[in-house]
Amino acid sequence: MDLESFDVFDQTPGSESGAASLDTAAQAKFGLAKDDSAEEERKRKHVELDEVVEIDDDEDDEKEQKVIKLDENGVDGLKPKDRPKSYGLKIPEYENNSNCTHDLSLPSGHDQDSYDFDDLENMKVTDPAKKYKFTLDAFQAEAVKCIEREESVLVSAHTSAGKTVVAEYAIAKSLRNKQRVIYTSPIKALSNQKYRELQEEFDDVGLMTGDITINPNSSCLVMTTEILRSMLYRGSEVVREIAWVIFDEVHYMRDKERGVVWEEAIIMVPKNVRFVFLSATIPNAQEFSEWIAEIKQEPCHTIYTSMRPVPLQHYMFPAGGDGLYFVVDEKGRFREENFSRALSQIEGGGNEKGDVDAAKKSRMKNRKGSSDVYKVVKLIRDRNYDPVIVFAFSRRDCESLALQMSKLEFTDDEEKRLIAEVFTHAIDSLSEEDQRLPQLTAALPLLQRGIGIHHSGLLPILKEVVEILFGEGLIKALFATETFSMGLNMPAKTVVFVAARKFDGESFRWLSGGEYIQMSGRAGRRGLDERGITVLMFDEKMEPEQAKKILKGNTDPLKSSFHLGYNMLLNLLRADEADPQYIISKSFAQFQADRAL
Repeated sequence: MDLESFDVFDQTPGSESGAASLDTAAQAKFGLAKDDSAEEERKRKHVELDEVVEIDDDEDDEKEQKVIKLDENGVDGLKPKDRPKSYGLKIPEYENNSNCTHDLSLPSGHDQDSYDFDDLENMKVTDPAKKYKFTLDAFQAEAVKCIEREESVLVSAHTSAGKTVVAEYAIAKSLRNKQRVIYTSPIKALSNQKYRELQEEFDDVGLMTGDITINPNSSCLVMTTEILRSMLYRGSEVVREIAWVIFDEVHYMRDKERGVVWEEAIIMVPKNVRFVFLSATIPNAQEFSEWIAEIKQEPCHTIYTSMRPVPLQHYMFPAGGDGLYFVVDEKGRFREENFSRALSQIEGGGNEKGDVDAAKKSRMKNRKGSSDVYKVVKLIRDRNYDPVIVFAFSRRDCESLALQMSKLEFTDDEEKRLIAEVFTHAIDSLSEEDQRLPQLTAALPLLQRGIGIHHSGLLPILKEVVEILFGEGLIKALFATETFSMGLNMPAKTVVFVAARKFDGESFRWLSGGEYIQMSGRAGRRGLDERGITVLMFDEKMEPEQAKKILKGNTDPLKSSFHLGYNMLLNLLRADEADPQYIISKSFAQFQADRAL
């Protein structure tokens, strides 16, 4: 097979004529379906380790969206005295305390004395809807108490900390009470994965995405947030039966283009519905909960933990360099000397903040020589630091970099046979014509080497095969865009960033601390790795402060991306009881504007 033809993977979702999904029988056959702005007084603690293991430094192996302008006095604005209030709660002594904090937000006008704080703090769950074989962490146990009280809760924790446990408990409680529960996610890939996981745990589960619908009458429905919004505007019968809605990766609400979908859905969900919000760590989590408490006129809890289940070691690799430089340890200490040594390996390059041309020249120069990514991935393989996720910021880079690894072998003969068997069984569900699609015919040879590609241009069935193979440890090197970091429960031992800059639709800019935290959170598998490893590749001069902003930076605050678009206006006009003024007045943007007064 001519691997240069592999660029056929760059297909848009509009070309998904061969779209299909692995059925449960296919999975079962091979045993693959397995299971300092907000709160300044809180000091986040770092996880401590007794020793630090370094990688040798001398390794030498080969539309602009218009946001609605709100009136300075607000639309139906809140007066300061009417604002919702939050109260810190005392956390009991747990076996796994995990630096947990618990705050309760009450809506404006709600009498503090009418809420039984003592009952909540001393509450013990005697008849749990779901039992676990392990001891719950403090933040999980506190969230379960909130669900038992049938009160909304926001859980803010690092990637892979175990937020899914909270979602599963809410589902179990709904099913036990014979109620309907909706699980929403930002992307189809995450919806597919959650459907497979929940189907193993519960019987009555359905899936609704733009590509496929399975068991739409189930009591537990997994869907993208856009599907839920559409159901709300249509006045679907399902909406009247909902008791709980779980919003996974709710920090996606800050997305400039799609973030408004979360606000629309949250505002339009009936007031009798309770919420479980799962989010990465956000500094203004309490502000979000106060917004929920205000628009729904019900209590909302904020449960935060700074615990990272697997501590991380952060390395940097300069373009054309001779090794990895250990720059931030598990305790968050920045090693200036190692950073200076790494920086000295960069010849020329842009040292001005906006010097994009220099950055492009540096990248082009690097591409003409030997592949630095190849050297890093080979080093990772040789030192058994796989599986590795290599994050690139475009589909083209994902595919071209994967092709450069075609000489590396990550799998043995038995693994190659398993990969071929799973792949063949999956595409057997397609027509003969679809089985001959170039994207499918080009995929198997690379997959059998243990190398995978994951981006939005893949056919749904191929994307699902890649996710299953990676989850089962058969893909050892996965080249993915950053959407792979959005909630998919597929951690690796090592994460590599092929660049320190990305194009955000307007300009090339440095990665933000929040973006780095989100993607690097995939490094380190709980229960398998003592520590995770991240490698940031860079090809231009960088000031130490800029490196610290990326590697040690704070998470981005949750800011509203609410805007009035044509789609929203048409939906509001079509809906019987929808009022644009009401949607605007209840938006998170309006709430934040009122708070700023």
